[in-house]
Amino acid sequence: MPNRLAEESSPYLQQHADNPVDWYAWGSEAFDAARAADKPVLLSIGYAACHWCHVMAHESFEDAGTARLMNELFVNVKVDREERPDVDSIYMQAVQAITGHGGWPMTMFLTPDGVPFYGGTYYPPEDRHGLPSFRRVLVSVSEAWRTKRDDVLKGAETLRGIYAAAEAPATAGAALTPEEWAAAVRSLRQWYDAGEGGFGRAPKFPQPMALDALLRHWARSGDRDALGMVRHSFAKMARGGLYDQLGGGFHRYTVDGIWLVPHFEKMLYDNALLARLAVHLWQATGDAEARRIAEETFEWVRREMTDPAGGWYASLDADSEGHEGKFYVWENDDLRRLLGADASVAAAYWGVTASGNFEGANILHVAATVAEVATRTGRPEPEVTAALARARATLFAAREPRVRPARDEKVLASWNGLMLRAVAEGARAFDDASLRDAALAAGRFLRREMVHEDRVRRSWRDGTAKLAGYLEDHAAVGLGFLALHQLTFDRAWLDDAVALAGACVAQFWDESAGAFFDTAHDAEPLVTRPRDIADNATPSGTSLAVELLLAVAEYTGDVEARRRADRVLATLAEPLRRSPLGFGHLLGAADLAVNGARQVAIAGDPKSGAFRALERAAAGTYAPSLILAGGEGGGVAGLPLLEGRSARPGGALAFVCEGFRCALPTADPTVLAEQLRAPDASGTSEVSA
Repeated sequence: MPNRLAEESSPYLQQHADNPVDWYAWGSEAFDAARAADKPVLLSIGYAACHWCHVMAHESFEDAGTARLMNELFVNVKVDREERPDVDSIYMQAVQAITGHGGWPMTMFLTPDGVPFYGGTYYPPEDRHGLPSFRRVLVSVSEAWRTKRDDVLKGAETLRGIYAAAEAPATAGAALTPEEWAAAVRSLRQWYDAGEGGFGRAPKFPQPMALDALLRHWARSGDRDALGMVRHSFAKMARGGLYDQLGGGFHRYTVDGIWLVPHFEKMLYDNALLARLAVHLWQATGDAEARRIAEETFEWVRREMTDPAGGWYASLDADSEGHEGKFYVWENDDLRRLLGADASVAAAYWGVTASGNFEGANILHVAATVAEVATRTGRPEPEVTAALARARATLFAAREPRVRPARDEKVLASWNGLMLRAVAEGARAFDDASLRDAALAAGRFLRREMVHEDRVRRSWRDGTAKLAGYLEDHAAVGLGFLALHQLTFDRAWLDDAVALAGACVAQFWDESAGAFFDTAHDAEPLVTRPRDIADNATPSGTSLAVELLLAVAEYTGDVEARRRADRVLATLAEPLRRSPLGFGHLLGAADLAVNGARQVAIAGDPKSGAFRALERAAAGTYAPSLILAGGEGGGVAGLPLLEGRSARPGGALAFVCEGFRCALPTADPTVLAEQLRAPDASGTSEVSA
């Protein structure tokens, strides 16, 4: 018989609806039950695409004996971390304090008042690899609760102290100078992997926000080493197993240090951040590979991740048919049978061998260049290119009937905001009508289904929006709407973004603390009010809000928005100087504040050929911290960028300003591109094409 989770909309919670565990969803009902029964709460947090969450569910939550222990000794609560990032953030701090590391599945034990006192991540069904069995943990924790209650409660109060810093007022330090900002970005090099690209060793995460900061630094300074790191890293990721060579889209990370063996889930947010980076890299360098990867990723989103209503789904699972990566890998014999005469070219290019590189099968990756394959196979390069195109189409078609990884079909506001920004920028850069349509459909969906009276809802599925949105939701959607304004010059999208910036302040800003909190003033009280300032796999709500407020201030002249953003940056300047890799998106926001916006105003009729030519010149050029406005007449009334700026009838003029200096207005698209171009727009990849 299904448990309470059968009534939930989250696909992750529904995955556990048939467990013999008497699960509760997060809420007062569970904690009231714990108080009435004088039992601790067992809190299990995970997400639908999490491989080890599935493993622990199969080993323990589906096991009748383990479930009986859980039901007898605890009140059991299951949480989807993607729907409740506030709950996840609070208890992740606790598990990291207890164990020194974090991850999912997260397993926490709480008092009936929600205070953590013990926890960890994955527990096996039997003692192994130095980990106690889950059953042994259950019995030990319950025994401590019954017989050593005073010690447990003292420990809980001590652990509660970890939240003091988040609750304390933020202390402002010296504001970043342009020189310090550049030094912080340059210091990313100490973590850079010169051989394989990216940062650090195994496991290898993409870190697109840090790479974006390096690209900004190059555009500001002409530092060719910074550009080389971005190009090298992106090429390595795009040619590795991290990227789906047939279907497009990036996996979450690789377990090795060479981008080969991924953890196979695909997350919307990774692909939003990486696709946007690819768009910027193409604008900066004309890199054809970057454009191809961006377009293939957007096509994957359209094909596999788009709800008919216009929003984008959250993730694809790592597993299919009970095996991680089974949908994506290839047996050598199958590939050769399918490809016939093209098999030798495909095998050489994608590194396919009889022994394989993943549990006897092959993860496709670019193992050799087209030129190297031509030399190895004795075929001309154009013939190799044509053979690879045929092979890709054949293998993709052959893969389609396989059992697909599960898809988490909830639509999350902040992740959709990130992808909206990427798609809108891609549509503008590539002058792609289909991407423009997709961006507008997603923007209209968010406006219609998930934004109500300037408040964003967190999650949507099957026509129903639920849960109050967090700071990251309001700010990411606001930045997505700004990108739509830059794509369309429709004033309504700018007005919507300004309204969401206001909601960030009204609902999440605390003047006495001098900081944004992740939950709204009227949100459900938790053991603490979370304030997670670091950029992790996704940008923090704080860094997104800072960028949104700074951009709105540029468009509207809002002095208070600028003041609050500057205040937050001053409080985070020192941690940003010390640990820039943990503040990748904030580095980008700080670029706007410290180095100034690239302001571009195009005056004229947006339907005229002269206007379009200037618009295309701007769209094809990389300009960090771009503030772009365009049009004429009432549609742009009240925008400082366009005040007093006009063009003759049928013509258009572009005005470029930066750092309180303006270039001469120009009607020449070539001149506009030169005005926007970085000090040194050359640069070469460290990876041969």
